[in-house]
Amino acid sequence: MNCYIFVKSQNCSFAALKISILLQSDFSLYISMETKRILIVDDEETLCEVLKLNLENEGFDADYALSAEQALTYDLCRYDLILLDIMMGEMSGIKMAKRLKADVRTAQIPIIFCTARDSEDDMVMGLNLGADDYIAKPYTIRNVVARVKSVLRRTSATLGRVAKEAEGSGQLIVEGLCLDLEFKRCTVDGTEVKLAKKEFELLAYLIRHRGKICSREQILSRVWTDEVIVLDRTIDVNITRLRSKIGTYGAYIVTRSGFGYGFRD
Repeated sequence: MNCYIFVKSQNCSFAALKISILLQSDFSLYISMETKRILIVDDEETLCEVLKLNLENEGFDADYALSAEQALTYDLCRYDLILLDIMMGEMSGIKMAKRLKADVRTAQIPIIFCTARDSEDDMVMGLNLGADDYIAKPYTIRNVVARVKSVLRRTSATLGRVAKEAEGSGQLIVEGLCLDLEFKRCTVDGTEVKLAKKEFELLAYLIRHRGKICSREQILSRVWTDEVIVLDRTIDVNITRLRSKIGTYGAYIVTRSGFGYGFRD
């Protein structure tokens, strides 16, 4: 079901906001997860601004950094894809990509190289580093946007398949966060983290429903099935504890006021 909200601005023009709402057969409410975030890393500021504007027009959130050094000061785990130039200042895009792939927290972030280095050797080197695509300059903005959408579709499908395969083996894995469903054990980057029973079940439920917001009613009915009366505040307390216990992965648990909680892709 598509809903349109019209908002009147100060200059009397109207902006239409389209909200896609998916109603499940059991009348459970899910809403689409947060907008995909793109980081542009390039030392050409004008190009960054043009890319940012066009990506935002396509419904993405976009930020940019004018150097690899500046980009590395950002919370990179927030981003779903990085557009990365190769030839920049002291730290090249190649060096930045190596650092990202070596860090378990950022290793799964898709990278598209956008660069003037267009030889076959350069392209092969970039792809061998783990880049998901390689776009040679000059390029059209339309082409970049299409490549971004393609890579996000492909990597989302891959992550979903990997998660299913892991669950089939009795585990839920999100990068360095692992839930062993057989032994009821949680590890973060290889270190065991003690979770209470309901914390473990809540985290498992959110991960199984990655990419969707789960209402409080859904969470209560699936996680607190054996309880007679459970206050909404109980969920809030367990979410807060989970975020603090699972370290950097706590940022993956998102809150949508009035709707519920989710675990982002």
